Amino acid sequence: MRAAVLSEQPGALVIEDLSIDSPGPGEVLIETVGAGLCHSDLHFMEGLFRTTLPIVMGHESAGIVEAVGDGVDYVQPGDHVVACLSIFCGQCPQCLSGHPNRCANPKATSRPKGAPPRLTRADGTPVDQMARLGGFAEQMLVHQNGLVKVIEEMPLDKACLIGCGITTGFGAVVRTAGVEVGSTVCVIGAGGIGLSAIQGARIAGANKVIVVDVSSSKLETAGQLGGTHFVNASETDDVVGAVREISDGGVDYSFEAIGRSQTVRQAFDMLAVGGTATVIGMVPSKDGKAVCGAISPALSAARGVSTITPRR
Repeated sequence: MRAAVLSEQPGALVIEDLSIDSPGPGEVLIETVGAGLCHSDLHFMEGLFRTTLPIVMGHESAGIVEAVGDGVDYVQPGDHVVACLSIFCGQCPQCLSGHPNRCANPKATSRPKGAPPRLTRADGTPVDQMARLGGFAEQMLVHQNGLVKVIEEMPLDKACLIGCGITTGFGAVVRTAGVEVGSTVCVIGAGGIGLSAIQGARIAGANKVIVVDVSSSKLETAGQLGGTHFVNASETDDVVGAVREISDGGVDYSFEAIGRSQTVRQAFDMLAVGGTATVIGMVPSKDGKAVCGAISPALSAARGVSTITPRR
């Protein structure tokens, strides 16, 4: 099969012919129909986050089941599925306490040590799969616990977005932060995840949904998906002040959907007392100290009542 492989960091994807193994116990072979390019993929290609190499990138994919291994009872050949990067074991304390997205036992859904790799080059070199999925390929071989069935009427080139962007943004609002009816919300960044967060805020019943971005076209799209107020960060020197003015003193919930220390700080600085900031964006490892330094003053200003919520 053909796949887009990353062999160095930073580096470009190169289309290669790889061999894919037959499904083992609990595994499913999928014909990939749709795959989205998430900014997380770009982070790894740019070398901002390290990973095992070589690797097939892509983690936001959908397709049709071709074959299943022993013990697979959730799907069967012909089923339409969306691949999910939060593969769960169903047995660890996190899974059993109702948090399968925080599964702490990846070995249970990976091939055991000594087993043949799922993907190999012609010379036998193992090729890894991003998020144990590897969606930038004609086929995927994944554990059944990384799949969700969808109706056949749903276009798979759109359904693939459910695998990461939509559920990450929507879930951050509705499940992680638990936005309440009548709340004031600000979403920083109107990309795929930010737009999903905006939709989540409106569905949750937020009164004001303030959107911050540097692109007028993205702000216009945000207005079609639930945004009520807009701040173009390229046209103001004081984003926080603009948001505070719109929200009459600060927002109840803020969501950072970019992954930069500057915007993380803004997410905290715009909070009302008792507000909650959720950082969804992947902040590069090198910026970790800067983010911590940015958060501390904001927490003090909010009298310690603000919280940060990791993406997972």
